Formats: sequence, C-alpha cells, structure tokens
Amino acid sequence: MRALKGDGLIQYPHMFIDRVTIFVKGGDGGRGCVSFRREKYEPKGGPDGGDGGDGGNVIIRAVAGADSLADVVNRKHVRAPSGSPGSGAQKTGRSAKDVVISVPPGTIICDRERGNVLRDLTQAGDEVIVGKGGRGGRGNKYFATSTNRTPKEAEPGETGEERWLVLELKVIADAGLIGLPNAGKSTLLSRLSQAHPEIADYPFTTKHPNLGVVHAGGERVFVLADLPGLIEGAHSGVGLGHEFLRHVERTRVLVHLVEPLPLDDSDPVANYRMVRHELELYRQELATKPEVVAVSKSELTDSDAVRERMARELGLEVLAISAVTGQGLAQLVGRVAELLHSEPEA
Repeated sequence: MRALKGDGLIQYPHMFIDRVTIFVKGGDGGRGCVSFRREKYEPKGGPDGGDGGDGGNVIIRAVAGADSLADVVNRKHVRAPSGSPGSGAQKTGRSAKDVVISVPPGTIICDRERGNVLRDLTQAGDEVIVGKGGRGGRGNKYFATSTNRTPKEAEPGETGEERWLVLELKVIADAGLIGLPNAGKSTLLSRLSQAHPEIADYPFTTKHPNLGVVHAGGERVFVLADLPGLIEGAHSGVGLGHEFLRHVERTRVLVHLVEPLPLDDSDPVANYRMVRHELELYRQELATKPEVVAVSKSELTDSDAVRERMARELGLEVLAISAVTGQGLAQLVGRVAELLHSEPEA
C-alpha cells in the first residue's frame, strides 16, 4: 500500500489531458572545422581543425507532482539545440544542452509511425531519450594521412533523430471505482476523501479520472480513483469506453458499484455482468483483478433485497453502502485495504 503523509489530496487541473501527439527532434551535431596551424616558424603546419559539438537530446522524464499532460499539449514541436561548430587549434565545439519534457508517472511513450512502445514511465525519475542528438562532425585533423598531410575536408554534424510520438497517460491508483454511469462513484469518492469530483443526475458526469486519498485507519492510506462510467460496447470505444478502460489497467483492486434501482429499470445483476463482460473483452487480465462488489444508495427502499439477490445469483460477497448515510463505508474501506495488503504492488 502506498505510504502517503497527511491529508493530501491528489487532484487534476481543470483541463485534464491524458493523450497528446507531439513531434520531437534531437539537435544536429556541429560541423567539424577545416583549419591549419599558422605558427611563426611553421607557416605550413598540419591540420588542427576541431570537432563539432554534439546536438542536444530530447528527453521525456516522469516527475512527481505532475498529474496531467496539460503542460505538454501546447508543445506540438519540441526541438533540441544544435551543437556548435569546431574551430582551429583543435578546439571542439560546445555540445548543446538537452531538452527535458516533464510528464506524470504512468505515461506511456509510443512511436506513432512504428506503433511500438518506447518506454512506460511508471515511477518518478524514469526517463527515455526520444530524440537523440546528432554527433558532431570530425575536424580535418582526422583526415590527415601520409599521402595527404593537408586535408581540406571535415565532416558535417549528424542530423538529430526526429519522430512523432503519442504520449498516453494511464492513471496510477491503488483502487478504482467502476460501474455504470450514475452508480454513485463520484459521490462515494467525495465522501471517502477530500476530492471534489463533479456530481449530477445525468450520465457521464465523470469525463476524466478523479483521485482522492482514503484513510483506512492508523497509517494505512490508499489512492482511490473515480473512473469514467461505461456502457455496453465500451471495449470497442463506444461512449467513454477507451477513456474508462485505459485507466482501469493501472489499478490493483476494483471497487464495483451497482445501482440498486436504476432509473431506466434495468436489472442490477445484468448491469454487473455487462460491466464485467466489457472488462474481459477489452483485456482478459482486467477481469482477474481483486474486486469488491457493493450496492450503492442503500438508503433507498428495497435496495437490501437487491443486494441479497445479487449475492445469491452471483455467489459473491456483496456489500451495502450509502454515501449519504455512511452505512457500510468503514466495511468497504477495510475490505479494500485488506485486498491491497495481500495484493503485491506492480
């Protein structure tokens, strides 16, 4: 379980961005120098052209405290500076400084054209060179031979590496709230932590993940994510499907909320099974994550009968909770904490 201090709150900025496409280019290497010694008693001295400096690298680094790609979205083109050219007296040109792009932990870096993952930056401090700077060109001193003692050639610097990248953020949280829209996920998060997600009576209130720190007694705390709701067909991108399922991958425990009396008169058991089915279709391993099942809004009449029927038909422990009255919340938090303790961190 993550060791967090105090009553800290993890919140996203107003503009949450979790997918960005950018162009990066490493700096070009500096040109090598063509130069000859011109000393008092050696008017036709040998070559002494220095090498060009190396171009700067473009580096993407995960930093603690960042929680959105919003700072990157306006940087569509990132270019590192080029190295300085060499000069006479075998002086090497100055190498350029690297350019560092800061991203949140949990960001996956993909090459857009090749489609391969360059690096998954899961921890603060993880980094990857995405645009390698070109090597500086060699000066003419390298081209002197026994038959060519006054070479007039030098190398241009190498061109820096360039490519288009896709940066995709997958929220890293200990536990994730899942369920259909309006299952009460945002309300529960606001009750268990100091997070303030948008809450309303219409579907898809949560359009991006919200995080809150939940205290489970003593020094035990965990990060809980309110993830966007989904509908049937989410695995193929229907509704907010991919936005929802992408972030589920990072969580270690799932808290599955089921609304007991949906306004559309749908069956709670069928709704639970539909969500589970979407998890399996998107990625089989999601369906194997430890799960706590709870019927929300237990303050409503007949909700307990729904909970009993779900437990009977599904053969699972089903908790009854109410974010309004507080019923069952301590039991829910304790159960999640137990599962996190027994589930090793990735």
